Amino acid sequence: MAYKAVVDPERCAICHCQNCQVNSGTAFGWVVHIRDGQFELTRGSLKIFEAIAESGRRRCLSFCGNCGTRIYAQTPEQPDAFFGLRVGTVRQRQLLAPRQQVWCRSAQDWAFDLLAIPRKEHQDG
Repeated sequence: MAYKAVVDPERCAICHCQNCQVNSGTAFGWVVHIRDGQFELTRGSLKIFEAIAESGRRRCLSFCGNCGTRIYAQTPEQPDAFFGLRVGTVRQRQLLAPRQQVWCRSAQDWAFDLLAIPRKEHQDG
């Protein structure tokens, strides 16, 4: 699977909502806004799963049809709503630092204090 997208680096966020936690399999989602719907799938196919977000909005979550990696989420009946691309799928992700955190009321208690957790440069064994 491959795609092209135009994103707005000023609208890069960490989302702590429960849906992002479940769909990412971790404590939060890392997303960046796709500008004006400028997303083009250039290879492969996507599968769509519809979910109701914590906000009550219907969200269409897209996944790679082969490996299941989450690619983006959008609100189909609201074209101006946040169209979020999962930053982990972007090759230039080192350029997309989060500018805000949202849905913090759903955050895991430890998520705001990662510096307190011991670090290693790689995983042993």
